Amino acid sequence: MSGLAESTDQTMFLDPEIRNWVLFPITIIMVLVGIFRHQLTILMAGEPPKPDIKDIRQGKALMRGQTLAQSNSYIPASAFANRKAYLCQAYENGTFLKNKSKDQSPVNLMADPKNMEVMMDGMKKQMMGIVPQTLIMGWIQFFFSGFILIKLPFPLGMRFKQMLQSGIMTPNMDVRWVSSLSWYFINLFGLRGVFSLILGGENSADGIRDMTAMGTMGAMGQQSGQPQDFNKLFMSLKDSLSIVFHEWDLANIEQRVLVKYGKQSQIYKSAAK
Repeated sequence: MSGLAESTDQTMFLDPEIRNWVLFPITIIMVLVGIFRHQLTILMAGEPPKPDIKDIRQGKALMRGQTLAQSNSYIPASAFANRKAYLCQAYENGTFLKNKSKDQSPVNLMADPKNMEVMMDGMKKQMMGIVPQTLIMGWIQFFFSGFILIKLPFPLGMRFKQMLQSGIMTPNMDVRWVSSLSWYFINLFGLRGVFSLILGGENSADGIRDMTAMGTMGAMGQQSGQPQDFNKLFMSLKDSLSIVFHEWDLANIEQRVLVKYGKQSQIYKSAAK
């Protein structure tokens, strides 16, 4: 069978018209569709939602407590005690909570108009990526199904056969031959650098994002999207702050500097005189 495969490979020739009317058009169309989709995404992108000042306050208060717990050694003991007492009392009273009521019932994010608008913008971007790629793939399967487009100039193992010869049921064909459908997938992932060069790094023409979007769209409907319970986070941080052991890094810094540079003995002699 291996000899039959080699002889078949040696006598296989491609029509040059396949290069002109199949190979190049697939690549050119995918590049043009990516550029058009990037520009369409920019036109359809709405204004980013304005953040709520109360939400920012909650997050900053949480970060303030975490910073105090992690970097308490940079301030004196009195300053740490004052800050800890203030934050613990504020966390206990719910001063920084968006809703002053501590018994916050779970709120579904799907009921918030702002969150719905953000989700709809995300779904629009995903659909603008999925629909063009689906149409191109269907166009290739309908018109160019079973076409052999190109032969790679380097040897490959048999494990690449299924990847490079999608849609062709020929077990004895050389692995280096690439089918039309496989050429589509090679362009889908290989044009990322071209789009980054033409459109910049943050572009909407990336084919890898399209593949990941297909998996995330199904998961979006399963997620309830429950918000964080900041009251529980504040109370947990309050307990953490209450047991933090404080040790100031600059305690007795003068004596430590003098000892480090060998000046401690001279100070004692001058004091004795």
